[in-house]
Amino acid sequence: MKDNPQITELVTQIDVLKAQLAALRRQQPREIVRDYELLGPGSTSVLVSQLFGDHTDLLVIHNMGRSCPYCTLWADGLNGYLNHILSRTALVLVSPDSPEDQARFAADRGWRFKMASAAQSSFTKDLGFDGPDGLWPGVSGLHMENDGTLVRVAKAVFGPGDDFCPPWPLFELLADGVRGWEPKYRYS
Repeated sequence: MKDNPQITELVTQIDVLKAQLAALRRQQPREIVRDYELLGPGSTSVLVSQLFGDHTDLLVIHNMGRSCPYCTLWADGLNGYLNHILSRTALVLVSPDSPEDQARFAADRGWRFKMASAAQSSFTKDLGFDGPDGLWPGVSGLHMENDGTLVRVAKAVFGPGDDFCPPWPLFELLADGVRGWEPKYRYS
């Protein structure tokens, strides 16, 4: 099948726009992020700075918790890409669930990434993912400066059809498109 020239042109335009968007996000003034105290495994205290490990960059996945099948879908996908992601940056999933609930849910899903609870912190709200309409999923790219200062370089929200979750763009290639599909906790 030969591509329609309009499709080729649109794909090229989208690629150019995505590159421009990424550059603009990185050019924004960096936002200082304080070293929040979150809850790690076993309800132990963990500082955001400790989540960087040996990296100077950290992707924080702002997840709504086990009650959201959409957030579960994104996390399932990240789990599949985890080794590739960790070869470049640290990653942590932060949700309002307790560390115990996170551990049970992660074990059930086979998740391998670090998790932390913001249940007793203003972290999620302060980073703009908990507002008047409630929690919203997304991601923040944090960087640790040479002096230990934490800054947010960029952020993005998650939603159906975004660049962070492959099922929607893949389903758009089918005869009926996405056709109202929504994620489920179980596949059968």
